[in-house]
Amino acid sequence: QVQLVESGGGLVQAGASLRLSCAASGRTFSGYVMGWFRQAPGKEREFVAAISNSGSTTYYSDSVKGRFTISRDNAKNTVYLQMNSLKAEDTAVYYCAGQGPYSAIYYYSYASSRENYKYWGQGTQVTVSS
Repeated sequence: QVQLVESGGGLVQAGASLRLSCAASGRTFSGYVMGWFRQAPGKEREFVAAISNSGSTTYYSDSVKGRFTISRDNAKNTVYLQMNSLKAEDTAVYYCAGQGPYSAIYYYSYASSRENYKYWGQGTQVTVSS
């Protein structure tokens, strides 16, 4: 089992950058496919990005592709989300999620589905003012 704690959120102006971090407890972090999701007020939680166990494969939603980068440092049990060129529509609570030990990223539709993530953090607020 793993516990996830996000940090790095805040209030920024449009065009700025933020880097979110997600620290994971547990010795099997390197075996987890990890993802970032976000939820804006009144909207469903949506997929943002996912990364394979080794970090060699990544997927992004169309809305963030080219602006956000997901990465991980398995030695530090941490996954990151670098967010550049932020827009007002990026305002949301951002959640880190893990699929489970020895998981596989498979294909985009699998990696982007909330139902395939077993572990969730508490979320961190990102607010982008226009």
